[in-house]
Amino acid sequence: MDFRELLAYQKGFRLAMEIFNVSKSFPPDEKYSLTDQIRRSSRSVGANIAEAYRKRRYTNHFISKLTDSDAENSETNVWLEFAHTCEYISEEANNNLTEKI
Repeated sequence: MDFRELLAYQKGFRLAMEIFNVSKSFPPDEKYSLTDQIRRSSRSVGANIAEAYRKRRYTNHFISKLTDSDAENSETNVWLEFAHTCEYISEEANNNLTEKI
C-alpha cells in the first residue's frame, strides 16, 4: 500500500488544492503573507501524513508526524478565518473549506 491510498491523505490533498485555487483571488499584497501561509500549512498536512506513513514502524516518529499534520490542519483553519474576516473569501466558501478540515 502507498500513502496516496490513505483517505486522510486524499482528503488533505484535495483540500490543499481547493485552497490553492481559492487563494489565487487573494490581493497581490497578501502574496508573501496570507496566501503563502495558507498554501504552505494546507500542503503540509498531506506531506506530514506521507512522512508518518513511512515512519509507521517507529511509533514515536509516527505519532510525532501525525501530530504535526494535525497542527498544520489547525493552522490552516486559522488562515481561513483570517481570509474570511478580511473578506477575501465568502462565508459560504469559508464554511465549505472549514468543514473539510
